This record gives sequence, C-alpha cells and structure tokens, in this order.
Amino acid sequence: MEIKIKNVSKYYYSGGKTIKALDNVSLSIPANQIFTLLGPSGCGKTTLLRCIVGLEAPDTGEIEIGGDVVLSTEKKIFVPTENRGLGMVFQTYAIWPHMNVFNNVAYPLQTRKVPKDAIRSKVEKTLRFVQLEGFENRPATKLSGGQQQRVALARALVAEPKVILFDEPLSNLDAKLREETRKDLRVFLTELQITAIYVTHDRIEALSLSDIVAVMNNGQIVETGEPRNIYLNSNHRFVADFIGRTNLIEATVTSQEGSVTTVDCAIGSLACRKRADMKPGDKATLCLRPEFIRLKRGDASEAQNVFNGQIQSLVFIGEAFEGEITIHESQLFIKTEPDSDIEVGDNANFTVDPDHCLLVTM
Repeated sequence: MEIKIKNVSKYYYSGGKTIKALDNVSLSIPANQIFTLLGPSGCGKTTLLRCIVGLEAPDTGEIEIGGDVVLSTEKKIFVPTENRGLGMVFQTYAIWPHMNVFNNVAYPLQTRKVPKDAIRSKVEKTLRFVQLEGFENRPATKLSGGQQQRVALARALVAEPKVILFDEPLSNLDAKLREETRKDLRVFLTELQITAIYVTHDRIEALSLSDIVAVMNNGQIVETGEPRNIYLNSNHRFVADFIGRTNLIEATVTSQEGSVTTVDCAIGSLACRKRADMKPGDKATLCLRPEFIRLKRGDASEAQNVFNGQIQSLVFIGEAFEGEITIHESQLFIKTEPDSDIEVGDNANFTVDPDHCLLVTM
C-alpha cells in the first residue's frame, strides 16, 4: 500500500524558541517495499514515523495511506491511530511481562472482540510464520531478546495491517543477535509483500534491510534511493559521509574530457567519474571510500590515480586491515585485504579507479 506525505511540518516550542522537527517534508513510499528512514539522532525520522501512525499531529501537511487521506491540516482531517490499519514494532518491543507468548500476540485481536476460534487460528498461523511455533505457553520474561523481537513482530502482523512500521527495533540486541535478527526480518518482510517503514540511525541496518533508503537531516529528506546507489553515487556530502566511512577532500575541477572529470586536491591530480553539472574552476568535495583505495603492486607508470603513501597505522579486524596512510601531509583512511603483508612505516603505491572517485556537493 502506497503512502504519500505532502508538505508535512512539525514544530516544537521550548524556552521561547521554535524547533523544526519536520521541515516541509514530501515523500512517496511505494507499496510492498521496505522503506528506511536513516539519519542521526534528532533529525526528525521518529517524528515522521509517529505522524504517519497518528501518534503526532503535524502542524501542516497531508498524509495518504492507500489513497485514503488520514491527515490533512487544510481539510481538518485526522484519522485516529487505531483506524489507520497500521502495525508497529517499538524499540522496547512493549511485550507484556505478565502474559505468555500466545496472549501477547492475541492482544490486538482480543481488543477488537474477534471470536476466540478465529484468534487461535490467526495467532498460531502468525507464530509459525515468525518461527515461534510451540512457544505459545512460554512466559514472555523467559524469552531471549531475539525471540521477544519476533513476538513483537507477530503481534504487529496478526491483525493483518496494511503497513507495518519499525522504530529502531534492533537497537537493544547485542551485535551477533542483531545481525541474525536483521537477516530474519528481511526474509519475513520480503515474503509478506507488505509496505514496511523502518527507522534507524544504523547504516548497516539501512543498507542490508531496505529496498529504498531516505536519508534525513535537520528535519528534511536529503536524498532518497536504492541502498547501493546511495552508497556509491550520492550527490550530497552529508549523505556520502553518513552512509559509510569515507575520506572527504576539498577539490577544484581542472578539466572535463569524455567520461572523466579531473580535479586537483591535497593528494594530487585525480581523474574522477564525470559530473555533467561541473565545469573547470568549480569547487567540489572528493569522496574516496577506504575499500576502494587499493594497494598497487608492480609497475604503476601506466595506471591512473596512483599516489605514494606511507602506512601510519594498521588494525586487524578479521575480514580486513584498517589503517591510515599519509600522502603529502594528508591522512587517508584505508581498508585492505586481511592477508596483506604491508606493515606500519612501509611506503607503497596506492590507486583508486576513477569510477570510485566520487565528487559530491552541498
């Protein structure tokens, strides 16, 4: 079910000051996709989620869910949360500790006075789907964090909502369990073919879970796109920096030839993927992802974008070495193969493919 958000603003007032939690946000969320709102704390992502659910009333704007207007400040429409046909999974799960698994999941149906036989059938079906079959009589307090997350998901799904919304539901799990649950959640939501809106400040969650990512900052949508495209082809400095570890270097465009834009910067002259909206003399920021700064062995005379650097630090993290190199008094963060034989203090040639030299603005 598609969701349309038009010119939504939300203001808070504190100490005589007006705080724009949402600043004229417009957004279209496609049906049956996992759509993630990603951004730092305080950027407005949870406020936007709460406006969609109906837990917050925007000061301006309109929200449609499946073609039905559920909020319009101009038309004075406000459909209550319980009538919007939505399911929600909170950061704290909100599991009832005095209830067993069955009653936790059944609760939304019980409040709607659904017949007992229908409740049992729906709850059993939903628990099978989230792989908690046989846990019906287990006390909620006896479950692991991952199992509680599945109970919260089952409770949100049991009433067959049009849309399901997640407010940082994995933040309380340890790293390994978070990774496992993230994979399960992706599978569940893909199989359901349901519209899901997911809020997080964790870029790994956003990249691995989503069909579409919208990056927010200061109450606005900065950029929207598929995870891979957002990571590799962002147009905005804030997005490029927030979505993953990167090196940002101020640069000046020196030429445009064919498919290449050449720039001068602190580490030298580099050929970059062409940006048609730039011309010689323009200022830009060069974005170099550490994983694309490759160690160059052998003759480097014919290669593009080769520079010599000294290894300043190296840390082994299992799947890679992370470290820093110094080039002309500039330090760059790098990531290289776990079986590399380079050591701190070594001088070595490094190269970056022009396709991975990204120029960003703003």
